[in-house]
Amino acid sequence: MPLITITLAAGTLVSMALILTYILGWTNKAFHVDVDPRVDSINNALPGVNCGGCGYIGCNEYAQAIVDNGAKVDLCTVGGDNCAEALADIMGVEIEISLPLRPVVHCIANYGDRLGRSEYVGEQICAAANLVADVQGCIYGCLGFGDCSRVCDYDAINVIDGLATVDYEKCVGCGACARVCPRNVITITPFKSDQIFAVTCSNKDMGKNVTKVCKQGCITCKACTRHSSLFTIFDNLSTINYDGYDPENLETIIKATDKCPRNVIRLVGKTPENNHDLPKNEDDSELALPDFKTTVDDTEWRG
Repeated sequence: MPLITITLAAGTLVSMALILTYILGWTNKAFHVDVDPRVDSINNALPGVNCGGCGYIGCNEYAQAIVDNGAKVDLCTVGGDNCAEALADIMGVEIEISLPLRPVVHCIANYGDRLGRSEYVGEQICAAANLVADVQGCIYGCLGFGDCSRVCDYDAINVIDGLATVDYEKCVGCGACARVCPRNVITITPFKSDQIFAVTCSNKDMGKNVTKVCKQGCITCKACTRHSSLFTIFDNLSTINYDGYDPENLETIIKATDKCPRNVIRLVGKTPENNHDLPKNEDDSELALPDFKTTVDDTEWRG
């Protein structure tokens, strides 16, 4: 009797195994989706850090977008030119030299420069502090709680004396810091040379109101616009037109910098080694357009 029971059990298991094998085999054929081999090749060529700097969730989605939707092959800031060339070879396309994109912090005020700053005892992150109306007098400037620093995988941005500071030697331009900043103080900007001039302020209030909350902010005196056509005043704030920015012809912009009474226009970037001529990018001005948010901007929607 035990032998019969064992035989029946074994036979049942073998039958189930055969049936399941058949079902799995049929399912594999019925639901099989052909994957373009170029997707795997592109995935292997990408750095695999899944930083999102290309605008896609991860490297695999970017690879799929290149093959299926014709996405540009030079969007990986981490991989750089070598990665772009490898992807171009896989796809059989040519790439144009593109400008490196790097973050610019549009604030220069350290803790000592910020007037009207109050004690903040809430959660020590910028996203939370930004919802508190009186955390500091300036509702546009860097909050200094390090959200940008925590999301950077390259240790390329750190808070020093309350101010987000970029280490351009380490920065790869992934854009994670800009995406997490609740006030959009950090903008991703095309660099036509190792260093570029930038307006390191984001306060859009009138000049007299700026002086009440900050020792450093732009006061809309328009001195810069009188010495260089690259400067315009937009929402009470000096703005540089990077589309017309020529790193080989900075005479007027240097004059404008010298005339700035608040020293807001400054060189940012890494120490230059070899400044080569770079092609102009029609999208430069759009990429560099400031889009600052304030405490008020982030609270109005909450009712």
